[in-house]
Amino acid sequence: MNIKQAKEEIKNTLRAYLTKDEYGSYLIPTIRQRPILLMGPPGIGKTQIMAQIASETGVGLVAYTITHHTRQSAIGLPFIEKRSYGGRQVSVTEYTMSEILASVYRLMEETGLREGILFLDEINCVSETLAPMMLQFLQCKTFGNQSLPEGWTIVAAGNPPEYNKSVRDFDVVTLDRVKRIDVTEDYGVWKEYANRKGIHGSILSYLDIKKNNFYRVETTVDGLQFATARGWEDLSELIFAYEKLGIPVGREVVGQYIQLPRIAKDFANYLALYYKYQRAYHVDEILSGKWPASTVSELAAAPFDERLSVMGLLLSRLSERARKVRMQDALVTALHGQLLFFRDETSGGLPVQEVLDGILSRRQEALDHAKTAGQMDKENRIQMLRERSTLERYRRELEAENVTAPDAAMDRIRGWFGKDVEERERLGKAAGVCFDHAFRFLEATFGDSQELVIFVTEITAGYDASWFVENFGCDAYFRHNRALMFDDTRRQIRNEITEARGEAGR
Repeated sequence: MNIKQAKEEIKNTLRAYLTKDEYGSYLIPTIRQRPILLMGPPGIGKTQIMAQIASETGVGLVAYTITHHTRQSAIGLPFIEKRSYGGRQVSVTEYTMSEILASVYRLMEETGLREGILFLDEINCVSETLAPMMLQFLQCKTFGNQSLPEGWTIVAAGNPPEYNKSVRDFDVVTLDRVKRIDVTEDYGVWKEYANRKGIHGSILSYLDIKKNNFYRVETTVDGLQFATARGWEDLSELIFAYEKLGIPVGREVVGQYIQLPRIAKDFANYLALYYKYQRAYHVDEILSGKWPASTVSELAAAPFDERLSVMGLLLSRLSERARKVRMQDALVTALHGQLLFFRDETSGGLPVQEVLDGILSRRQEALDHAKTAGQMDKENRIQMLRERSTLERYRRELEAENVTAPDAAMDRIRGWFGKDVEERERLGKAAGVCFDHAFRFLEATFGDSQELVIFVTEITAGYDASWFVENFGCDAYFRHNRALMFDDTRRQIRNEITEARGEAGR
């Protein structure tokens, strides 16, 4: 299955394991809650989905790459304990708590979460001395004489032997005690994730043209060479940073992430073209509604790959603008909830600054809790920091103006909050104009052609662009989408008629 399906299967398994009966006991006894063994090629997102699962299900996450551990750090250090057996005092060997299990208990104490996921990566690449302990842990959920707390699910990940020479085969006894999920790379699924995460437009438009270069692992005379989903995502982060700093991204830099030379060279050449098209077609001017007739004629006569690249540039810019609107909308929504709480608390007689301090303290606790529990991704972190920063600004301005009366404070905050709402509307209106101009330009260039179909399809598939259209509208999109849906329905009816005639003729 692909990584998206694997994620849903793990979530469903986790829910099943954590469901309790009418007596408060787990519906599936702990002994029957098999560890999940996630097997698949490196760099396809096995590790990344764990934080998503933890966040979406509200459980804790402790993650380890097990190859970084020795036998002692995994099971603990031995010590001598005195015991009495059959009336005799004897010395027995016990172990201090495993660093891994101690991390689980520490997270439970710091967050109050009693249930969670213990994720062990590269499980089949452990050292020879640690291998028996890992097998024991998968089979019995114990390290030495210490057990994993009830309510915690083990998820282990590993790579097949063709990707890693140091892997160890699991025996039948171990495999018969785990729930194995085999996962493979899938560009379509990764593209959904990439749209959600805002992967650089050059990477998405390149891979749309050359899907076979998304994931490749080849054994050559120079050793193992590869291009992975992880490599593309990390390269995307670097490209954004280099663009901000004005640093060029050349073939050598690309090759540090995409470690298959022919693909690295090909993408580096494409990236240079991508920037060239950005300058030659004046993408930002197109979105502002200003383009010369020569731009239309040049793109209309361009090869198909060049057309796709320019549409990719337009989509990337539109997604950036849509993302700003979505983030501002999320900020306004979060602030609205906090301000309702502020109004209710201050109307009950609590001091203004005390209420704001309490709100800020709780938001910081929520941020710290999410980070400690392993539930924090980049966007959530930025959003929570923006919310807290805005609330802190409200508090400072009230303090500077010495506003202490609840009604006066609420009036002042309403005014500031109104400006944040106006900013959302301003961003939304500006993005809507860009969407309209993009459609006008493409209609003038291509008419009612396959390029428009591709453009509408990509907007529908894009997380931020589709969110914007759904919440702020776009007449041109709806017009073309209706035509596309009509064509699909007409094609389906035609196929059904053809099939029916075929059946009748038999």
